[in-house]
Amino acid sequence: MELDFALISVAVIGFGLIMYVILDGFDLGVGILFPFANNEQVRDSMINSIAPVWDGNETWLVMGGAILFAAFPQAYAIILSALYVPIMLMLFSLIFRGVAFEFRMKANESKFLWTAVFFAASFMTAFSQGLLLAGLITGINVRDGQFAGGPFDWVSPFALIVGLAMVCGYALLGATWLIRKTEGDLLNMSFRGSMFFLLAIMVFMAIVSVYTPRLAPEIEVRWFSGENVFYLLPAPILGLICAWRLWHDLRIRREDSPFFWAIGLFLTGYLGLAVSFWPYIIPFEVTIWQAASPDSSQLFLLIPILFIMPITLAYSWYSYRVFRGKVTDVSGYSAHK
Repeated sequence: MELDFALISVAVIGFGLIMYVILDGFDLGVGILFPFANNEQVRDSMINSIAPVWDGNETWLVMGGAILFAAFPQAYAIILSALYVPIMLMLFSLIFRGVAFEFRMKANESKFLWTAVFFAASFMTAFSQGLLLAGLITGINVRDGQFAGGPFDWVSPFALIVGLAMVCGYALLGATWLIRKTEGDLLNMSFRGSMFFLLAIMVFMAIVSVYTPRLAPEIEVRWFSGENVFYLLPAPILGLICAWRLWHDLRIRREDSPFFWAIGLFLTGYLGLAVSFWPYIIPFEVTIWQAASPDSSQLFLLIPILFIMPITLAYSWYSYRVFRGKVTDVSGYSAHK
């Protein structure tokens, strides 16, 4: 049996995307939550909770982009051309966020400025990723294997909705992360924020679920035709279970589980998107096999990935293992397991 290198490559990209959304999602969420903090000392504790791991979290975005470029060059060219504006908005926001992170830790008189920049850059990174997702859902105009639309085809009310939904989703991840990592007043704030953003993201998910089939008839056929309704029903049911368990654990103030239920809610959302788009890498225009580079190029790419990805996973696990426990003040971690 011959290996399907295109399928393996898209699975690697999907795994990298999931890792990025989860890991960088919660530290973006921490930045989005900055305005809810009472003072700079509280924000210092919030920053300390992500300081040891935030650089490594963005590794998955770089890895996913590199694999997309090498394994699916046609899709890379089309997506970059169609969504150039939100992509550049995301990249510049990530740059300013990194600068603000480092400068804020050193600044005294200008600390308030870098606090504002860190919040704005975190917000815009999440919002621009929502714009990217909305642009893919609403469709990209492809003719003869090339992008045939304009630079602002992605602009729509739906893009605004998905952008705000992504901001609320990352804020939920950030708030549940802070529940695991903080104590005292910040812990109480994190519980309140988690409940608020859970309600917000459920409203946005309902709106998107109703709106998306109307924008893309192919998705409506995929989900609501024949026996597909019964085959695909487990995905939204799992999402509702995750949301209910998250709400329940927040109500009884459990500190260990809300973060993982929030991750589960995200995963079920992306599972639904994967089911809706499969097997297209450019939704309903270009399949993964049409966009794939030759098998020799795929193999040349995948061999080093077999070494790089386990090392990245091991490094990530080690970082989270070493810096487990609560942030007790602005200077370090407690010995809590």
